[in-house]
Amino acid sequence: MNLTEQVVRSFQNIENERHRFLITTFIRKLHEYVNEVKPSEEEWIQAIRFLTDTGKLCDEQRQEYILLSDVLGVSMLVDQILHEKNEIQTPSTVFGPFFIENMPVRPYGGSIVRDGGDKIKPLLVRGRIMDTDGRAIAGARIDVWQTAENGMYSGQDTKQSHDNLRGTFLSREDGSYAFQTHLPVSYPIPDDGTVGQLLGYAKRSVWRPAHIHFKIEAEGFQTLVTHLFLEGDEYLANDAVFGVKERLIVRFSEQKADKNSREEYGLTQDYHLIEYDFVLTGVSP
Repeated sequence: MNLTEQVVRSFQNIENERHRFLITTFIRKLHEYVNEVKPSEEEWIQAIRFLTDTGKLCDEQRQEYILLSDVLGVSMLVDQILHEKNEIQTPSTVFGPFFIENMPVRPYGGSIVRDGGDKIKPLLVRGRIMDTDGRAIAGARIDVWQTAENGMYSGQDTKQSHDNLRGTFLSREDGSYAFQTHLPVSYPIPDDGTVGQLLGYAKRSVWRPAHIHFKIEAEGFQTLVTHLFLEGDEYLANDAVFGVKERLIVRFSEQKADKNSREEYGLTQDYHLIEYDFVLTGVSP
């Protein structure tokens, strides 16, 4: 019996069949890789050191391993395998490492801007949450988050309020949702750690196109994790984490403040507008 089979056999007592398959398949593929590239001892120690240093950068505010998964295309490969056959649902994309749980639930049309919002032209994002038959989904929980103008998220940037440019909204009876923010900006992913070193060595771009994150949950439906990207952004074609999908690219328009915008959203100045409907897939019984 060769070494690989010995190692695989040593894990056969794992009772959960799926877990046993995941672990033993990983062992086989890892051994195949080592047999193919035949690393020197120095190269293997360097690989271990890279993984060790990556782990040291992970905490509640930063997840370097998620970032590594993203830039290697693994996050989007998993997403593709899970969702490639669903052509009706709004496309999903990478979750990213900067989500924070339990952000405040804000009212319909409320703003997620907490720092310096009076200096930036507002953006109104509105639309509906629907099922694949076009029926409204009421009470869907919509988490949204994005970077500030400096390209950093709250939690990442200690100068920002903890809930700046973050919030949770609930869809109304007709499935409608609305919130205020400002136009997102393109930004570089954190390049001060192991992932940045890897991209620098590969002479790869560290930039992501401007986007707003969404996590949408509703009882009886699959959770949707996605972004909306701005049309015309220079980094759409070479997103550092390969997260752009054509159906997620949106155009914003310029709007004049009027009686309706004042009464329904409290908007007293001209604003940008994005309208987008999200479609969720029901959970199979």
